[in-house]
Amino acid sequence: MGNKIFKTSTGSMHFALLIIRVGFGAFYMIHGWPKITGGVETWTWLGGNMSMIGLGFAPAFWGFMAAAAEFVGGLLLILGVLTRPVVALMGFTMVIATMMHIQAGDPINTIMNPLKGLVVFVAFLFSGAGKYSVDNMLGR
Repeated sequence: MGNKIFKTSTGSMHFALLIIRVGFGAFYMIHGWPKITGGVETWTWLGGNMSMIGLGFAPAFWGFMAAAAEFVGGLLLILGVLTRPVVALMGFTMVIATMMHIQAGDPINTIMNPLKGLVVFVAFLFSGAGKYSVDNMLGR
């Protein structure tokens, strides 16, 4: 007579993926909102970090792409749309964010924030969005 609520099953795994998707998606939408609405000055500052990997041209473009990866990516993650490509872009953004925080000499707690996101995004690369997603409904 075990506790059926906490019994591991395929259904509960898919529900757990939904909870993580919605939670992380919302967090990243909130985190990305000031960046996406910050305009060219914010995008240029943000995109300037791409010079760490040798991409010093078009910083406003790269900054906008990073902001979009967080905000729009968060929305797509919530819905479970194009999950694997979206989390790949979000994960790349977190790699650059981690490098930026390390280069700035930020404390370990600050450096850990993008790393936590990176771990979750890599996990979604392997798992996909789960059963409760638009990807699943469309048979992707």
